[in-house]
Amino acid sequence: MVVKSVAISAYQNAMELRRRSVDNTVSERLRKPQAPAQGFGETLKDSLKSVNDMQEDKNRMIEEFASGKSQNVHELMISLQKAGLAVSMTSAVRSKLMTAYQELMKMPF
Repeated sequence: MVVKSVAISAYQNAMELRRRSVDNTVSERLRKPQAPAQGFGETLKDSLKSVNDMQEDKNRMIEEFASGKSQNVHELMISLQKAGLAVSMTSAVRSKLMTAYQELMKMPF
């Protein structure tokens, strides 16, 4: 019974944090004018930076869990899944880019 109340409390806290984050993001977008669209290179750099940030966050959470600083297994597992999925998607995009580049190199001019 205690585990159930702890789980419900953790879920409610996570949902409240998510709601606040969404509210802040929406209100920030409404206040600021939108920036012009970025080029492909900048978009690629930004996405690689966010994947790297996820990996660093995952490693930090693993170290904290292993050292006993944090006991939040749920957040750790979510972080592991997010980082793994981000790396998989990055690898798939890289594969597609390499295939497209190879096809372009085969074209006669």
